[in-house]
Amino acid sequence: MIIAIDGPSGAGKSTLSRQLAERLRYAYIDTGAMYRCVALAAHREGISPEDTTDLQALCDRIRIRFEPCEEGQRVYLNAEDVSRAIRTPENSMRTSRISAEPVVREAMVQQQRDMGKEGGVVLDGRDIGSVVFPHAEVKLFLTASAEERGRRRYDELRAKGQNVDLQTTIAEVESRDAADSSRSHSPLIQPEGAEVIDSTGMSIEEVLQSMLEAVGKAEAVQ
Repeated sequence: MIIAIDGPSGAGKSTLSRQLAERLRYAYIDTGAMYRCVALAAHREGISPEDTTDLQALCDRIRIRFEPCEEGQRVYLNAEDVSRAIRTPENSMRTSRISAEPVVREAMVQQQRDMGKEGGVVLDGRDIGSVVFPHAEVKLFLTASAEERGRRRYDELRAKGQNVDLQTTIAEVESRDAADSSRSHSPLIQPEGAEVIDSTGMSIEEVLQSMLEAVGKAEAVQ
């Protein structure tokens, strides 16, 4: 099956999607990391989000791949491991701007469809069940309060040694929510038919069990 998992920034999509894929022995495609790679590459090459011609050319020539590892999954931009570089707060904000550009979304959506067309995949992002695979057999919308998502992001960045402020991190999450939900091309929405899972106050294992139950229901009707 194709399992589409959508939701706002910091909802735990990457961690839970990866674990769900491991439980099911499915491939995991982190679509958010793909947009982060484009943002990083554009920044390095000095390409403005308004320069659609150069953005299109950039998307056509970069190669993104995922490689499982003990820590979960490494992300490669061409031959470089950018797993850490794409996760900085600065690149997160750049990603929100770059990912709103239609030429970028169209290029990445096509790559995502190519990666997942054979099924047996878990994809997470902000438009998977609404745009990329609207007919996915399983559609989940994973969310949590902005305060909880900001705290999780803060803890994650602190664990990586980054000097960040909690209230600033929460404000960045809220800003990202507003940008993702209001963009004109493929905005963040709850896909039709998606099962909502609010992970506020829930452990990772509790959320994972809810996701597995949803998959089990879909399998029962196949």
